Amino acid sequence: MRRLLPYPLLGLSLLLLWMLLQDSASPAALLLGAVLALAGCRVLVALRLPPTGPRGLAALASLRRLRALVALLGDVAVEVVRSNNAVARIILRVPGAREGRSGFVHVPLDMRNPYGLAALACILTATPGTVWVDYDEAESIMLLHVLDMIDEEQWVRIVKDKWERQLMDLFE
Repeated sequence: MRRLLPYPLLGLSLLLLWMLLQDSASPAALLLGAVLALAGCRVLVALRLPPTGPRGLAALASLRRLRALVALLGDVAVEVVRSNNAVARIILRVPGAREGRSGFVHVPLDMRNPYGLAALACILTATPGTVWVDYDEAESIMLLHVLDMIDEEQWVRIVKDKWERQLMDLFE
């Protein structure tokens, strides 16, 4: 049974959610929901989620890591608002705003955890004015596009000190 439905609670949750979204509880809707729930569980098997042991997702539940996660999310929210303002000033050419010069920055990363790297990619891409472009896994170098290029070294310090360090505390 575990091989057919590897995540039974998730499958049941997906099926219940599907049925809540339907306007009728017909057998066809139930069958389609069951197929979608089964497919969703199989996709998670293909993604190879981390184990729930001391180094897996359960490790994120510790109080110290929970505080670090809340602090990281707060920093991300503040940075998104600040960056939105800076990008709007550049685009609208507000008097007194710096002339924006875009460019690419190569950032050497110490983090190797794929979930930490994915979180870093999401943070950088969600922050207006920056986009994670490429990652060289062999050399652990990220290519970042920046709308408002100040100084390459400053951007390397921002990524490494502000985001990578916090994510390494959470994921490694």
